[in-house]
Amino acid sequence: MIQFFKNPNYDIVGKRKVTTLISFLVILVGLVSIGIQGLHYGIDFEGGTLMQIKFNDNTTAGELRELLNDSELGNPTIQKSADNEFMIRVKTFGTENEIIEKIEGNLKDKKFDVRRVDKVGSKIGEELKTSAIMAIFAALLLILIYISIRFEFKFAVGAVLALFHDVLITLGIFSIFQWEISMPVLAAFLTIVGYSLNDTIVVYDRIREDTAAYRNTKSFSEIINLSINQSLSRTVITSLTTFIVVFVLVIYGGSALFGFAIAMLIGVIVGTYSSAFIAAPLLIYWKERADSKKHK
Repeated sequence: MIQFFKNPNYDIVGKRKVTTLISFLVILVGLVSIGIQGLHYGIDFEGGTLMQIKFNDNTTAGELRELLNDSELGNPTIQKSADNEFMIRVKTFGTENEIIEKIEGNLKDKKFDVRRVDKVGSKIGEELKTSAIMAIFAALLLILIYISIRFEFKFAVGAVLALFHDVLITLGIFSIFQWEISMPVLAAFLTIVGYSLNDTIVVYDRIREDTAAYRNTKSFSEIINLSINQSLSRTVITSLTTFIVVFVLVIYGGSALFGFAIAMLIGVIVGTYSSAFIAAPLLIYWKERADSKKHK
């Protein structure tokens, strides 16, 4: 097995106050950004018009973006569905007929047939937002129950707080750069939750094994630090391979995949960080609090 670190012995737990402060500040900046400029929702959540168009000649998504580069159309989402056939999604800025006329006017130099036109109302968008939030909270609740059964409740709390940490940081970065949040991005957020949890479970498994082996010879902090170091090579190798794939998607995936890919890229980085620097050290805070109550 490939190992990036041979017998690592980094004092990761000793840096927990610094890393907790860094995480707090990054989350705070993101929340301030969300409070000031909000999140940039796509038409899946805000409502808009979808047109499916079949062109008679060879056409590329890049060419369509140049033709539809109009301030009134905002930043339309263009997705290829078949040969010379595209799905064009535009946020609502007027009546459905006005939007269709505007798109057709920008494409007047091209020969095409409109296959279908659908409108997503703002009410449906609000329902999708609610469903998305409920889906994330439902996932976190199920994770809390699962880890409580497999490990202990304190492990579950640490894992869920680390997942909140990952999602809040990713959301904050999306708000700062005003990247669009669409259904594929929501899928990326749920994937981030699963990916980060997998890393955390690996570290927790190691902590449980080391606690049984060293409970009489090492302090709890030393056991946590040992477990994180023992999991380091596996975590870095797994994260690096995933990082390479999503980084390629960010660079070459085009605008249709950008939101999903950049959310995954941020999630891989933050999720790897939180498994070692947030989820595991939170167990120490929990134990210190429990010990202080005993001595009162």
